[in-house]
Amino acid sequence: MSSVLFDVPGPKARARYRAVAVVSTLVLAGLIGWVLWILYQNDQFTEAKWQPFTDAAVLRNLAQGLLLTLRAAAVAILLAMVFGAVFAAGRLSDHRWLSWPSALVVEFFRAVPLILLILFLFLLVGGTLGRFWCLVLGLMLYNGAVLAEIFRAGVTAVPRGQSEAAYAIGLRKGQVMRMILAPQAVSAMLPAIISQCVVALKDTTLGIIISTEDVINTARLIYNDFRYNNAIIVGLMLAVVFIIINYSLSKLAVYVERRLASRGERAVDHSQIASV
Repeated sequence: MSSVLFDVPGPKARARYRAVAVVSTLVLAGLIGWVLWILYQNDQFTEAKWQPFTDAAVLRNLAQGLLLTLRAAAVAILLAMVFGAVFAAGRLSDHRWLSWPSALVVEFFRAVPLILLILFLFLLVGGTLGRFWCLVLGLMLYNGAVLAEIFRAGVTAVPRGQSEAAYAIGLRKGQVMRMILAPQAVSAMLPAIISQCVVALKDTTLGIIISTEDVINTARLIYNDFRYNNAIIVGLMLAVVFIIINYSLSKLAVYVERRLASRGERAVDHSQIASV
């Protein structure tokens, strides 16, 4: 038995893989244990260090900061999808006066570092729009440019015969895009879109450069408090929160991909039955 790209490992290869997996697990466990021991030696697990998380006011402020972070990510993702769809359609246009400016905009915002983009927007229009919308617009422009490339790649990945057959029956380009190409491209684009949502959520932490009232800036105010001075503990708690959220989004991407794949298999089976 062999795969198309590589041979299926035999008994000796599988034994080596298991040995490597065991050694890697032991090394990782030892590293985690060493880090925990260092934290213990530096009194990072004492009750006083964890006291902020027993204070109702602190927990309420963290919850409000987390809600603002999630709201900024959600608004930015929705706007980025619209931005990406518009400029992906522009790049796919046959008119050079539309495709070239669209390509220029997409490549420019993909190339500019996001943190500089957020800071530039804050210095330019921060007094009018406020910190929240400067963060959202920066996320929209950067992630929208990335999504534009994802949308374009998804559409161009559809076999050319699909569009040629649609043109042969008299459909216009807009109808071909809306009725033929876009629905088929969704299955290829959706996992990448959800992955980009994870990136957008993590990038909301860059709002700290303009002091947005998100969960990161709230946490900074907590560990800067002279009563606590517990940057490591606060950082660990934030890491756990972001890992849980991002892992959930990653599992959602896997679930959606499997659902779309199974739906496509059922569609193929139905078409085969109908042809018989």
